[in-house]
Amino acid sequence: MTARINHETATAMDRRGFVKSAAGLTFAFTLGGGLTGRFAEAFAADSSRLNAYVTIGTDGTVVLLCPTAEMGQGVMTSLPLVLAEELDADWSKVKADFAPAIPPLYGNPHPFFNGAQVTAGSTSVPGYFHSLRVAGAQARRVLIDNVAEQWKVPAAELTTENGQVIHAKSKRKIGYGDVAKFATVPKDPPKITEADLKKPSQFKLIGRADIGRVDVPLKVNGSAKYGIDVDVPGMLYATVMEAPAEGAKAAVANADDVGKMNGVAAVIPLPFGVAVIGTSVEATQAGRDALKVTWDMAESPAKGFDSDKAMEAYAKLGQDRKTPARTAYKVGEVWDVLPGTKVVEANYTSQFCYHAQMEPMNAVATVAEDGKSAEIWTGSQFGALIAFIVSGILKTTPDKIVVHQQYLGGGYGRRIAPDIGIQAVILSSIVKKPVKLLLTRPDDLAAARPRPMSYHVLKAGLDGNNSILGWYHRLVAENVSALAAPPSYEGSGGDDLIGWRGLDQACYNIPHALAEGVRANNGMRVWPWRGIGAGYNKFAAEAFLDEVAAAAGKDPLALRLELTKYNPRANAILKAVAEMSEYSKKRPGHGMGIAFADYHGTYTAGVAEVSVDRSTGKIIVHNYWIAADPGIVLQPNHVHAQLESGVVFGLSAALLEELAFKDGAAQASNFNDYPVLRMADIPPIHTKIVVTDNPPTGIGEVGVPAVAPAIANAVAQLTGKRLRNMPMTPERVKSALA
Repeated sequence: MTARINHETATAMDRRGFVKSAAGLTFAFTLGGGLTGRFAEAFAADSSRLNAYVTIGTDGTVVLLCPTAEMGQGVMTSLPLVLAEELDADWSKVKADFAPAIPPLYGNPHPFFNGAQVTAGSTSVPGYFHSLRVAGAQARRVLIDNVAEQWKVPAAELTTENGQVIHAKSKRKIGYGDVAKFATVPKDPPKITEADLKKPSQFKLIGRADIGRVDVPLKVNGSAKYGIDVDVPGMLYATVMEAPAEGAKAAVANADDVGKMNGVAAVIPLPFGVAVIGTSVEATQAGRDALKVTWDMAESPAKGFDSDKAMEAYAKLGQDRKTPARTAYKVGEVWDVLPGTKVVEANYTSQFCYHAQMEPMNAVATVAEDGKSAEIWTGSQFGALIAFIVSGILKTTPDKIVVHQQYLGGGYGRRIAPDIGIQAVILSSIVKKPVKLLLTRPDDLAAARPRPMSYHVLKAGLDGNNSILGWYHRLVAENVSALAAPPSYEGSGGDDLIGWRGLDQACYNIPHALAEGVRANNGMRVWPWRGIGAGYNKFAAEAFLDEVAAAAGKDPLALRLELTKYNPRANAILKAVAEMSEYSKKRPGHGMGIAFADYHGTYTAGVAEVSVDRSTGKIIVHNYWIAADPGIVLQPNHVHAQLESGVVFGLSAALLEELAFKDGAAQASNFNDYPVLRMADIPPIHTKIVVTDNPPTGIGEVGVPAVAPAIANAVAQLTGKRLRNMPMTPERVKSALA
């Protein structure tokens, strides 16, 4: 019988019971490149960080646990694939399951997260890549050592392939399942060095185009379970008319009347909104629509905030160098050299963006009768955070909170937030029954955690040879880290490691450069958004770079090649996209724009081909080309798909998406007044992967940052007019052309 670690119960199991429960072989692995300590000791030690388990059943099935959330980025395939590669597993017998939310065991070692078990920032593959390879190699070594002892042959004479241990001299083979019938895990796991790991040329699974994502068949046949699909016995339904801002207080004029509606069990005003509990989705939504609520914003930090008027205040913060700022990036001494140069300057802006995930926010929760434990079913990017906060609310410990990870119907950073899981627990605690909380689209928008709006001050100094000697970029925006990652924000003294992404110019050979961040604190619930800060920072920087090229009398591509001449990978990716798009080819009536972006070590460049309808102001994107160097590529077809997906996301944000706020409240209520890009407006997207032997650096978000500046640069080439505000809506285009 094959033992499978059940991710739905593992967090609640006794540790000794967990160790004894596996029929077959179960392995645990510490981070840092090697195994130390015995399994039970490592599992029990609070200081240990275990990141992966593999169970080999006696039927040959290999179960690999994925420590991150699957939201379409393919980690349920890519991470198990890495481990299976070094294990030499038979991929047809590999099964993937979600790991439980236990950060000390499954935390991401990527320096961006430092052990937090969170899925964000395109860091899953780069964060876990080395550790999972070591884990697979260790398990493989244990199998070999057990067979060597059983067959009385030197371990050096044994090899592995496709789920079998092979002894070529005696022509014997034995499957991993049969090894599991007699094998044991050693007290001290074997040491693995870099030399013991495969070279990229030896990969048999990584890089194969014929290995598809394991989640796709489940999504095609409808068996994949999302948070919205979860049902548990005896549950009630709930929806919440969400508060428009933190601190807003609800006054319900007709709570009694709504409470008497058919199928409505209760109307509950709470700090986060007004909840309607009922026996069906239809009943709760009817009750929610019937509510007559007024909001008192007196104690809300967002009181009076108007996104249209606020940009003027942002501009003052940006233009006044006396405004306190924190350094995001610095080389040389820009203020020493700028006065003696030809200075080019411009200001750029971007607006708030809603995540617009297809599956509205939802969660199912049940709190135990004694109120000291709970179970939560949800699609979350940060289930461990939900467990931690809920444990505090219930005055218990995180191990008493079981988070059942589900597939995500779109995350993009929104599902890092723990709010809906927490709300479901609170409601279950109140009604003493399981509760399924499902937001309507208007309430999903009301509860939005948008990408912040931003104001950018840019200056560049050209020397006598028209080369860039100095570069200055000041960003004014709400601080994303302050809300989404308080430990990082506080530990750094106030830096925004999320919102400042893309401010640096590390890939460009600019002798003196300074990037600064100024925090605008308006009480808005800003949050990470696909591409995080690079989405707006690269728009400003790369579009401005074309303005600098024009002032220097240089071709935009030639200038970028000049700036990257000491960075071979960046230089190569620019040449690749220029070649595939025939960037220099004249296209009558069309403009061509180029942009470069580096994101967490992945190099990308994009070229947009556009035309402009001068009567309507609409930008038509006819083609978009993108080249990317993400290092080692695990699944080529999926990388192409992720690049296309990121480009679509970037196109929508560049051309359409803008979430306005009045008195701290979102003004859009659905997709009729928050437009996203429609299929008819999506151009052909051409992708190219430049494969290198560098460690993988992530792909899920890298398609976004170069899109907007490439479009702005194409419009400038075509019309001679600069678009400095994102989104580049028809109204803004007509204003620029006027």
